Amino acid sequence: MRILVVGSGGREHALAWKLAQSPRVERLYIAPGNGGTALLGENVPIEASDIPGLVAFARHEGIDLTVVGPEAPLVAGLVDAFAASGLRAFGPSAAAARLEGSKAFAKRFMQEEGIPTAPAEIFSSYEAARAYLQEQPVPIVVKASGLAAGKGVLVCPTREEAEEALHRIMVQRAFGPAGDEVVIEAFLEGKEASLLAFSDGLTVVPLLPARDYKRVADGDRGPNTGGMGGYAPSIHLTPQGVEEALRRVLQPAVDGMRRRGTPYVGVLYAGLMLTPQGPFVLEFNCRFGDPETQVLLPLLESDLLEILLACVEGRLSHDLVRWRAGASATVVLAAEGYPGPVRTGDEISGLEEAARVPETVVFHAGTRREGTSLRTAGGRVLAVTATGPDLETALERAYGAAGCIRFAGMHYRRDIGAEARSAYRAAGVDIDAGNRAVALMREAVRRTYTPAVLAGIGAFGGLFDLGALGQARAPVLVASTDGVGTKTLIAAAMERYESVGHDIVNHCLNDILVQGARPLFFLDYVASSRLHPERVAAIVRGCAEACRAIGCALIGGETAEMPQVYQEGAFDLVGTMVGWVEKEAIVDGREIAPGDVCLGLPSSGLHTNGYSLARRVFADLSWETVLPELGRPLGEVLLAPHRAYLREVEQLWAAGIRIKGMAHITGGGFFENLPRILPEGVAVEIERAAWEVPPIFRLIQERGQVREEEMYRVFNMGIGLVLVLAPEDAGCAQALLPEARAIGRVVPYPGSGPRVRLL
Repeated sequence: MRILVVGSGGREHALAWKLAQSPRVERLYIAPGNGGTALLGENVPIEASDIPGLVAFARHEGIDLTVVGPEAPLVAGLVDAFAASGLRAFGPSAAAARLEGSKAFAKRFMQEEGIPTAPAEIFSSYEAARAYLQEQPVPIVVKASGLAAGKGVLVCPTREEAEEALHRIMVQRAFGPAGDEVVIEAFLEGKEASLLAFSDGLTVVPLLPARDYKRVADGDRGPNTGGMGGYAPSIHLTPQGVEEALRRVLQPAVDGMRRRGTPYVGVLYAGLMLTPQGPFVLEFNCRFGDPETQVLLPLLESDLLEILLACVEGRLSHDLVRWRAGASATVVLAAEGYPGPVRTGDEISGLEEAARVPETVVFHAGTRREGTSLRTAGGRVLAVTATGPDLETALERAYGAAGCIRFAGMHYRRDIGAEARSAYRAAGVDIDAGNRAVALMREAVRRTYTPAVLAGIGAFGGLFDLGALGQARAPVLVASTDGVGTKTLIAAAMERYESVGHDIVNHCLNDILVQGARPLFFLDYVASSRLHPERVAAIVRGCAEACRAIGCALIGGETAEMPQVYQEGAFDLVGTMVGWVEKEAIVDGREIAPGDVCLGLPSSGLHTNGYSLARRVFADLSWETVLPELGRPLGEVLLAPHRAYLREVEQLWAAGIRIKGMAHITGGGFFENLPRILPEGVAVEIERAAWEVPPIFRLIQERGQVREEEMYRVFNMGIGLVLVLAPEDAGCAQALLPEARAIGRVVPYPGSGPRVRLL
């Protein structure tokens, strides 16, 4: 069969994706489609609103069935136009689609048919509506009667907000002609659920109940959207609840439309509020929901094409609709500005990584292809859907895949399914914060794995195959453990956690690097008074990103909750890095001799030391303060991630340059770290004028009235790594590493006094 799907969003991609699985589909067209549908069939450059163009195309191509996604062409009479041309289309007629096209019609219809809905009044006069509002209790709901892309329903907690909403709709015409009439209805309290049903005009077969999230921000904050995600089955609508909704809402609606001579054929979508008195209808939609379609179709076991044909042919039966066991979750990734005006044209990356997450599919909505690149082209850009044996697994996979995807300004809700978890806990299912944190971080961690990782996150211990070292003759393991210190307090204050994950990995890396080792694997330890899963996940994502950047596997860790050990809001971060070096290649400084040159590589800031002093010095300032000397927020400067030096050192090794010694300038500054690599009989002279000390260090010194020598004892002063080279190698090294500076020399040590002298 030749099938045409009408529309360009995530819903249409999901419909095309499911229809393409039918053995009866020979050719699949999508008009106009998007960057994702192009991979399933042929995109046709005809807009969904161009009904004559769609009819002409269907006739020319011999389309056997047209499946309509969006509501606007249905309300405009697409199905009627196709029928007049002898073509079949799945969806209601224009008369039946008034259930969505006019909220005023739908409200009157429900009142006449006895379908439970909130008390309401309908107005076409702004003054009359405003006068009515002033007499009503709040909260109250103000609805534009016509189509408004899912954004015309405004829940108003106060009378002032209600009057403002009414003014926006009827006077400012925020939704155009959709605001010619308004419905003002009582606010209902309860749990929301979406229940869609197939209908052939007589028989009604429900789909699984779903829960969608309309508000743009976590905690149901911000303006309404077309939908930011969802999950299924909804825990709030039990099988008994579905049966009640079918009996009290969906079947009466289909029966009422048939009695009016406008039989309803297609998908009828009821947005429900579940109250102690039973389900109440918030709204009807005359099509597949978006994002409910993306949530539900991956769980549909049946052939979708067979169901749609049964509807248009008047032979729908319950046994045609079968579902897989398990759960599904969808996370919508939106463009900057959504649900308002959005920027478009940004390149999208990470889809290949997301596709590797088990049982996950990424549905395209606002995307377009430009050559080999994929770019944003709308407000809701992608919908990441994952399935699993339970909701927890589905959410873990969906958020893991979402975390792989990147485009400028991307935002998404991070609390999809949160109330389901709360309900599970209330029912005695203990999904604790630690498990939630592990779920959020798992996919990021797994992306660091190499073939040498035999067991990682979730195992009692990480397993790493040393066979990966290949032909190593005498490999020596090198390990280092360290912490981030009180830098975590600034991260917590600014709620910016991923950078400290980079800090701990790079700090530990540099500690093994100075002994000549390359990294193999890393383990982290995060502890706090109370576990915040999203915070822990952000920290570990930072660790994982840093590990991937250096080719290191993050194979395990520990997350600890200790309320009597740590203050509320504080956390600690510790890491262990294990690497390897050939025994004969260990860098231990034994060959350092007078005349050798000290090269310094710049730091990115304080790195991970000196923060107790820095916090005291800046205690009177907000971390958001922009000081003239810095040009950007103080906290941002202080949180600059610790720099890794593996790439630079490997450049020198690859060039055959012998590094005699390396010192990682961390706690203890120059005075305590350089002596750790010096053999007996030598000392080091450091020329302070050889490099420009970054402004942050001078600010600390001036505001804290810290002595010069103490600054070099506490801080790195802009030099994160010191390399000791023979004089004949120093010039070549500087040519390879232009940012390296000759900052000192090795001199004989007289036997007394400091081993490091500042000049």
